[in-house]
Amino acid sequence: MLGKLARQQDPNVLVGFEFADDAGVYQIAPDTALVQTVDFFTPIVDDPYTFGQIAATNALSDVYAMGGRPLSSLALVCFPEKGDLDVLEQILAGGLSKMVEAGCTVVGGHSIRDEEMKFGYSVTGTIHPQRVLANRGAQPGDALLLTKALGTGVISTAIKRGRAEPAWIEAAVRSMTTLNKVAAEVITGGLRGERRFAVHALTDITGFGLIGHAREMARASDVSLRLRASAVPLLPGAFECVHAGYIPGGLKANREFAECVVGYEDGIRDDLRTMLYDPQTAGGLLISVTSKDAEDLQRALAAGGVPAARIGEVLPPAKPLIYVSR
Repeated sequence: MLGKLARQQDPNVLVGFEFADDAGVYQIAPDTALVQTVDFFTPIVDDPYTFGQIAATNALSDVYAMGGRPLSSLALVCFPEKGDLDVLEQILAGGLSKMVEAGCTVVGGHSIRDEEMKFGYSVTGTIHPQRVLANRGAQPGDALLLTKALGTGVISTAIKRGRAEPAWIEAAVRSMTTLNKVAAEVITGGLRGERRFAVHALTDITGFGLIGHAREMARASDVSLRLRASAVPLLPGAFECVHAGYIPGGLKANREFAECVVGYEDGIRDDLRTMLYDPQTAGGLLISVTSKDAEDLQRALAAGGVPAARIGEVLPPAKPLIYVSR
């Protein structure tokens, strides 16, 4: 809908909403720009403290996905008028724990009465204007790395239906409460900003699924992508959830919207195709990096405790926009 509105002409906007980037970037000084994002949603797990952690991790991710460093945040709360305030306190405490881990200060927030609980944050970070990592920039010959396994969407649906096994829940919660902080620091060189790797484009995998966010990167960069389905990591229980029919509405919408630009090699099972559209919460980073730096970047990420899978490569513009091989 934003695309239908008149564009504001402001030369300080380095990244707006033209290419569906993860956050906006606004320059305020020759060597400083703000990274701004907002995200909130309804509970996807039963425990309020964990829900708060997931919501904070998810909101912070958009700043990391631009190569930025989170600085401050504002809490967004929708809570029933007669709700248990102890529950709200636990949600806020969970969110705060992740903001503290990120070094991001909660400076306030806003709440409204709402029968359907919702929680999240608006987050502001900083970045050097010349070091922004956006969707745009992927180059033919680049390798594609992914830092988290897929499956939080289908597993969250199984949780809501009371059908998720403890091992599935544990793995999904661990993924959704792991900040992309370490991965972003390895990619960007941390506070010193001394990049060791030629990363050309970066995004996080959230509500639009792997295919949806890969599509945004390909369109913004004027390239095509090849993904290797067998290399895409999946959370324990993901296939079981698909086979049992625990398919979130977001997954169906993602597939209906984006599958028109996807081609498949013969022999790829439909359950694996389905997982490529699974909407993620606090998902991993999709990295477009030169092929000569890909292995070194994988090793550096692994040394920081971040497993990264090499799931494909960037190709010159072609049809289909995304080709999925075995």
